[in-house]
Amino acid sequence: MFDKGRPKKHDGQAEELRVTDRRRINLNNEESEASTETEAPSLKPSYVEELEARTRAEEKQVQDVQRRFDQLRQELQRETDETRQRLNRAADERAAADKARLIASLLPVMDNLERAVEAATTSGATRESLLEGVRSTATSFQNALLAAGVEPMESVGQDFNPESHEAVDTAEAEPEMDGKVIGEYSRGFKLGDRLLRPARVKVGRTTRARNATE
Repeated sequence: MFDKGRPKKHDGQAEELRVTDRRRINLNNEESEASTETEAPSLKPSYVEELEARTRAEEKQVQDVQRRFDQLRQELQRETDETRQRLNRAADERAAADKARLIASLLPVMDNLERAVEAATTSGATRESLLEGVRSTATSFQNALLAAGVEPMESVGQDFNPESHEAVDTAEAEPEMDGKVIGEYSRGFKLGDRLLRPARVKVGRTTRARNATE
């Protein structure tokens, strides 16, 4: 039997024992790991570091300016919206007031019409009384239109203008009235510079102008 506690002999000599000191290897590994974790010293020149620091400061300043600009823009947008709303409300109130004034000015016209109808239904009504009632109603209506800024346009004797006149008919006229309005079927009206309704007119034409056209 072999003796397990003793080293085997080869050629009469005891086999050499080899022992590895693993503690030293672990220490070397720990030192290498510690060296890798330690931050390496900066190799950048000082002026490069100064430029980087200045760049970071300027970027922060730009961000602050942008943030302030966004705040001012939001405030301006809010003020603009509030101003627009106030103007719209004021315009609506003004339009409602103008509408109320126009309706109030037309109420006397309705009163006169009702009185004219009542007078026409009575047996003692005369032609003169009915005519006077109609004239009073027309006057009230004209006054209401004038109060609202509506003005009638003069057409008879004026040169025909397709922008303000609607030619309904033509008629033989003297040479000096050729191309002029010689009759009016319905009056034209304007509100300030705005045309509300063109006048429906009759235009004069001479025989010579008619033959040249034909």
